[in-house]
Amino acid sequence: MLVHADRYDEAVEPAASIAAGYTPGDPLDPATKLGPLVSAAQRERVRGYIRTGVEEGARVVTGGAELPAGAERGYYVAPTVLADVEPNATVAQEEIFGPVLSVIRYTDEEEALEIANNSQYGLAGAVWSADQDRALAFARRGRTGSIDVNGGRYNPLAPFGGYKRSGIGREMGTAGLEAFLETKAIQI
Repeated sequence: MLVHADRYDEAVEPAASIAAGYTPGDPLDPATKLGPLVSAAQRERVRGYIRTGVEEGARVVTGGAELPAGAERGYYVAPTVLADVEPNATVAQEEIFGPVLSVIRYTDEEEALEIANNSQYGLAGAVWSADQDRALAFARRGRTGSIDVNGGRYNPLAPFGGYKRSGIGREMGTAGLEAFLETKAIQI
């Protein structure tokens, strides 16, 4: 999550409060907001990322690499918010695929775009602004396969897939169907 330097401190604590409200639990329990990861290997991978983030200077605001209470059964990781993350830190550069939010400070729009595009991955992103046209212009310059603007709703007709090392090809929508077609070109 990129946060303007002027609003950084006031954004970190609410993010941590929201994350702390997602206590891990049984996915069959309707009160559960966060289920387990897919495997023990993935749980350890995510916990390793959190430890690496801290070693590289990030500050744990909530969560952390320790197993959450009640995690004896299942592959749980506590929702974790890492603040003071540098743009080139491992947790800012990798696709973690776990409940970890890295909060990165920026000073202007160009720096935010540079940080957002400075990764070998580009699956998805989001842009929030009171000026929707400005947000759309920023989103067009972002190098990700999908970008939500101001909380845009999920569209199952839109193709889904990433840029760069976040995958090749698209799922869903017309672009997703094309992968299953056999195209024939005949030249005379």
